[in-house]
Amino acid sequence: MTTSTLRAAQRTPRRIAFSQKLGRWDIRFSPYLYISPFFLLFSVVGLFPLLYTGWVSLHAWDLIGGQGGFVGGDNFVWVLQQQKFWIALRNTFSIFLLSSVPQIVVAIVIAAVLDTNLRGKTFWRMGVLLPYVVMPVAVSLIFSNMYGDKYGLVNTLLAHLGIPGIPWHSNPLASQFAIASMVNFRWTGYNALILLAGMQAIPRDYYEAATIDGAGALRRFFSITIPQLRPTLIFVIITATIGGLQIFDEPRLFDQYGTGGANSQWLTLTIYLYNLGWGQLNFGRAAAVAWLLFLVIVLIGLINLAITRRIASNEGRDS
Repeated sequence: MTTSTLRAAQRTPRRIAFSQKLGRWDIRFSPYLYISPFFLLFSVVGLFPLLYTGWVSLHAWDLIGGQGGFVGGDNFVWVLQQQKFWIALRNTFSIFLLSSVPQIVVAIVIAAVLDTNLRGKTFWRMGVLLPYVVMPVAVSLIFSNMYGDKYGLVNTLLAHLGIPGIPWHSNPLASQFAIASMVNFRWTGYNALILLAGMQAIPRDYYEAATIDGAGALRRFFSITIPQLRPTLIFVIITATIGGLQIFDEPRLFDQYGTGGANSQWLTLTIYLYNLGWGQLNFGRAAAVAWLLFLVIVLIGLINLAITRRIASNEGRDS
C-alpha cells in the first residue's frame, strides 16, 4: 500500500452501521429507561404534591376563596409563634418514643421465637400479622372503649384489683401511653415478620459453630443474631420513625371530638395540621405545618443515615 493510499484511509472517517449505533444507545440509555417508571411515578405522586404544598404555604390560601396573595414566609412565622405547634411537636415525639422503642424490642423477641423450630410455623407467622390487617379505625374504637375513664375495661380490671382508675383522657402521659399501645398492637407483628426475614437470611453455620463452642441461646442471640440483623434493624427503625412522626388515626379517634384533647394532651402535628386546614379553612398555614413536619422527618432521617454509616464503618474496621 502506498503512502498516499494510507493517508487517504486515515482521512476517511469510519462509518458506523445503524445497528452498532443502536447497540451503543442500548448500553447507554437502557439502564435509565428501566428505572424511569419509578421516577415518573414518584414525580406524580411524591414530588409534585410536595412542591405544590410548598407553593401553597407561601400564599394566603383559603379553602373557599382559593389562592390569595403571596405572603412569603409569613405562614411559617405564624405557625412557629403558636404555642400549640410546640405542644403538638412535643406530643408527637413523646408518642413516637412510647410506641417505637417497645415496639421494636418486642418485635425482635417475637421474630426470635418464630425463628425457632415451632410447630405450626405458618399459623403463628400469619397470626402475628393479623393486627396489621385490622382497619385503624376499628383498632382505635376498640382501644378507646378499653381505655374509657369510667366504664373502660382497663379501669374496671384495676378496680377489681383495688387500684384507683387512671384518667386516660385527662392525664397527658396516660393518654399518650394509651395511643402508643394502639400503635404497638397494630405494627409490632408487621415489624416482627420483617425482622424474621432478616434472621432467616443469617447463615446457620454461625449458630452451629457457636453451639459447638458451647455458646448458649442467649449468647448466640446477642453475639450472632443482633450483629447480623443490623441492616434490617436499621430499615425497621427508619420506617418506624417516619410512620411514628406521621401518626394521625389513633389520636384522631381517641375521643369523639378528635381535636387532640381539651388541653391538647395528645395533640399531634398531623391533627394540628388537619385542624388548621379543615377546621380554620386556612390551607396556607396548614401547608406550612406540613412542610415543617417534612423537615423534621428529613432531619431524623439524616440522623439515622449518620448512625447507619457509623455502624457500616465500624463493621468495616471489625472485618
